[in-house]
Amino acid sequence: MLTLFGARFAAASSARGRHFLFHLAPMTAIALALSGCMPATVPLPGADPADPAARVARVGYRSTIAPYESLRPATPAPWRERNDSAAPSPKTDR
Repeated sequence: MLTLFGARFAAASSARGRHFLFHLAPMTAIALALSGCMPATVPLPGADPADPAARVARVGYRSTIAPYESLRPATPAPWRERNDSAAPSPKTDR
């Protein structure tokens, strides 16, 4: 985006002549100088946020993992019986 702006600026300045750049530079400097004088934030109507005695709403807590339930069994099943039940039955004809 910045490159496109620079290319357009270069094309416009070369088309209008060199004097365009000399008018733009002082205006840019004035705008930057005046922007430094502006307040960083606009004060909001109501209570001052910097006032430690200002009343604020209570903060509520909601757990992000509240509906979580562990699906692991309490004790692991014996692995030998589980392996034997899942294994294919051996062929006796060989």
